[in-house]
Amino acid sequence: IRSSNLSVTSPTYGLMGRLKRILLWVLGVYITIPFIVKLCPSIQAKLVFLNFVRLPYFIDLKRPQDHGLNHTFNFYLQPETGVNIGVWHTVPDQMWKEAQGKDREWYDSTFKSPYPVMLYLHGNAGTRGGDHRVQLYKVLSLLGYHVVTFDYRGWGDSDGSPSERGMTSDALFLYQWVKERVGSKPLNVWGHSLGTGVATNLVRHLCDRGTPPNSLVLESPFTNIREEAKSHPFSMVYRYLPGFEWFFLDTISANDIRFASDENVDHISCPLLILHAEDDSVVPFNLGKKLYNIASQSKSLSGHKLQFIPFPVSLAYKHKFIYRSPELPHILRYSS
Repeated sequence: IRSSNLSVTSPTYGLMGRLKRILLWVLGVYITIPFIVKLCPSIQAKLVFLNFVRLPYFIDLKRPQDHGLNHTFNFYLQPETGVNIGVWHTVPDQMWKEAQGKDREWYDSTFKSPYPVMLYLHGNAGTRGGDHRVQLYKVLSLLGYHVVTFDYRGWGDSDGSPSERGMTSDALFLYQWVKERVGSKPLNVWGHSLGTGVATNLVRHLCDRGTPPNSLVLESPFTNIREEAKSHPFSMVYRYLPGFEWFFLDTISANDIRFASDENVDHISCPLLILHAEDDSVVPFNLGKKLYNIASQSKSLSGHKLQFIPFPVSLAYKHKFIYRSPELPHILRYSS
């Protein structure tokens, strides 16, 4: 009788083989991504702006009342030919009843009221209808502010494609549009996250021409986009990769994206308030504090009120929940 040798594959050996293939595949992807980003810089720009992430989904920006903003009017303006941007105007809570059913002409006429105005510049991702943004509009309205906010070109239902230059141009257009209507009444600027970079660009321009706003509020700001990108959680897996700056940070610069608030504060000449939560994982607290330290050395800010308000970890305000602070009304009154 002739015996035959049967080859039996060990289950452990088969599992190790599959794990090895998976690890090689992951390593291949890990190595390939930096080269793809470097060869296609537009990918990096999309990751900075995240304008394609529209949260919440299925929101009708023409109906702010669906979000409890039934004293808000939606309309569109044209900062340049072929570009329409979506705008919301929320009147002070004191005018809530009178606002019901009113048209744009009535809303425009309310700028003649004695209430101050806040121009709000949102951060990346989402739209002017994002929940944390809506909650802040409500807080500011309760405090007696008109709130004017909009989606930059390329965001929400606004036309065009995003760029730092375009965002700043849109903000300047909206500021001038509001200023023409409020005259000498207080007009303030509030920027959040990426919007703080737009805000300092805008306010630097206004101050350079001698027409500063009444105040500037920076919520969760950073120093410049390179430092923010290096600190962002998304960069964690590549932060210590040789050539990280060349692959990723230089690619951001190649898209003409700088948002250099650390440079802009040397040209700002109006009261400046910085708000930052210590448990902010998107824009690290140390970047907001660093910006404050730079601003405290600014000659242009000398003689103007400069404040840095930290919010401790125990409050869990993170990146976008500072609007929940019961101290916010007091902080804003004191800073103005």
